[in-house]
Amino acid sequence: MGRHRTFPPGAGDRSHCLTGRLAAESDQMSAADAVRAEIALQKVVTAYVVTGLLFLVLPGTFLGVWNLVSISGQHSPGTLSPAWLQAHGHAQLFGWLGTFIIGIGYYSLSKMRGLMPFGARRAWTSWLLWTLGVSLRWVANVTEFDWRILLPLSATLQLAAFAIFFVTVSRHKPAASAIKRKRAETWMLFVMASTVAFLLALLVNLGIAAILALTAAHPEIPHWLDQRYLFLAGWGFPVLAVWGFNARWLPVFLGLDEPHDRKLRVAMGGLLAGLAAAAAGYFGAATLLLFCAGALAADALHVFRRSRKPAKTLGVSPLLPLFLRAAYVWLLVAAALGIYAACGDIHGGIWGASRHALTVGFLATMVFGIGQRVLPAFCGMRVLFSKHLMGISLILLNAGCFLRVGSEIPAYEANWHLGWILLPVSAITELSAVTLFGLNMAVTLLLPPPTAAMRRPISLPVLPQTS
Repeated sequence: MGRHRTFPPGAGDRSHCLTGRLAAESDQMSAADAVRAEIALQKVVTAYVVTGLLFLVLPGTFLGVWNLVSISGQHSPGTLSPAWLQAHGHAQLFGWLGTFIIGIGYYSLSKMRGLMPFGARRAWTSWLLWTLGVSLRWVANVTEFDWRILLPLSATLQLAAFAIFFVTVSRHKPAASAIKRKRAETWMLFVMASTVAFLLALLVNLGIAAILALTAAHPEIPHWLDQRYLFLAGWGFPVLAVWGFNARWLPVFLGLDEPHDRKLRVAMGGLLAGLAAAAAGYFGAATLLLFCAGALAADALHVFRRSRKPAKTLGVSPLLPLFLRAAYVWLLVAAALGIYAACGDIHGGIWGASRHALTVGFLATMVFGIGQRVLPAFCGMRVLFSKHLMGISLILLNAGCFLRVGSEIPAYEANWHLGWILLPVSAITELSAVTLFGLNMAVTLLLPPPTAAMRRPISLPVLPQTS
């Protein structure tokens, strides 16, 4: 006969109590770990934002103003070294836009894909390599000090930094409990396409740097190659990233209908086809495809249609909806000027105006608008310091862009005297806008966040509660 174990009275109750206590302690430890991971990610994205702001103000905008004042004083774009112009462009596209994209990508994708325990450590490694790489590129182009070493080294560091990001977010699947929505799949498709385009741009950048180091007399990309590369760097990963995040956030910010997924995907196909045509040297076909893609994306996002719900502007400038729509006007202007440039540009003025309408009119307006809406939340659920500074910075940015685009073509192409006078005015106006944007963000990050917000993990989209 088998033996039956007997327990003293009350042993079962004590066992249940012990189990419950252990479970409660485990839950407390999990919550504490989640809070620590959340704070670590907030510190990371704050570092990326601050670094991007520094690249924006110093090697980006300030060098651009210096270049434009020098060109205007001589009434000729040929008086300035192409290496300086390319240093300015690299600092703008990769220095601040690229830094913002990587930092936000680490934060949002790490949370969505459950990478919080180690995502922050890898993000810091990427930040160090990326910052050093972009800085060395600027030094190599401007000073030409040991540029044959610094130029390929900077490209290698940038590629290594992005490779860490790419591997981190691509090898892990979202949590099984994640809810799949059609709209989320569409915007994520754009984010993934942007990531691949970013990687491709960095690979091309490394190849160009290696070729220049071996064969060139100065760190200057030849015009025929630079023209093709600027299509990839300007219309590639930045535009795809903006369209992706617009598909996620514009229905909330502007009170619009949900995006039309099929039209958005067709627009992405048109943009990729345009980039392929530009790489092959068919600039007329490329610019026409990009214009059609931009118009279709604006229609798919319902940008120019009446809002169905009130826009979410509490805590930010009430001008936000106006300028988010104006950004898409600039996008179409950039594409239309590209078509014009492919047919009749002689001295580079039309191409320059097209690129400025894209990078400042569209991309910078989007960052100044949406960035001041979401970045304070990503950096610890902060509240923007001044919505008035936000509105003024958007007004100055667009006014400066209008002056630049309107004066660059007649100045460069027809040597119009008033155009040469207006060009430095536009540069100083944009520098003022950038300074106000940087100041507003800096004060926002320096002010202490709400204690409760710092102590609880948050889910995407990470936005303050508005009504």
